[in-house]
Amino acid sequence: MRIHAIPVLSDNYVWLIEGDQGHCAVVDPGEAAPVLAEIEQRNLSLSAIMLTHHHADHCQGVAGLKARYPVPVYGPSLEAKTWVTNPLADLETFDLPHIGRFQAWHTPGHTLGHISLISDGAAFVGDTLFSAGCGRLFEGSPEQMLASLDRLSSLPDATMIYCGHEYTADSLRFAHYAEPNNESIVERIREVKEARAAGLPSVPTSMSMEKQINPFLRIREPSLRAAILKHAGSESLSDADAFWTLRCWKDEFDDLPLLPRHAQNH
Repeated sequence: MRIHAIPVLSDNYVWLIEGDQGHCAVVDPGEAAPVLAEIEQRNLSLSAIMLTHHHADHCQGVAGLKARYPVPVYGPSLEAKTWVTNPLADLETFDLPHIGRFQAWHTPGHTLGHISLISDGAAFVGDTLFSAGCGRLFEGSPEQMLASLDRLSSLPDATMIYCGHEYTADSLRFAHYAEPNNESIVERIREVKEARAAGLPSVPTSMSMEKQINPFLRIREPSLRAAILKHAGSESLSDADAFWTLRCWKDEFDDLPLLPRHAQNH
């Protein structure tokens, strides 16, 4: 597989997966026109569309793509809309000829039915995991999101993480604020600044890198846990409470409205 980033909307990425013999698939087409242009420029033919969740900025290009290529649309079974032709349950595996084999992992938190698509050293994680960050909890609970992140962190360290947005620089600002003595974060800030200045995407990133710099994968690290406890004004917190404190802390840092905490069982 050869994987290409297609910037769409303000900060989304559509992932174009190029296989053999001119076949390709796309993940989370938030817009159709740029994707069609990239497919045509590379002289490819679209074989499938894959979706991680139902938010419009990840799927509103489906209709435009299907008007040109009447292909199957794979998406989460818990969020299957009329345009999902192949709903995917947790651990369901499917093959795209000349492209690869994919497995759906249920990774709720950002939305209740969110899936990640795992294939041959690559993980297409939508808005569950970002480089140095994670998605906001619009529907799921802290327990669900933490379990999803723990599940993704079980992937081999060499796994490349393909997320849905160019949020890395912003996420690193908060990561450095929360963990000011983490030298890996400082180095990553430098790398991302250089990449963005050159007009390059900051992602994909490796799971190994994320374990070093992503505070949402590091809530059990003693130094960060101490910072979370200090921010909460508490002597102890469960892992889920520590995660929720950190997520709210980042929202406050970014001057975003705080979301309600959802119950574990929805």
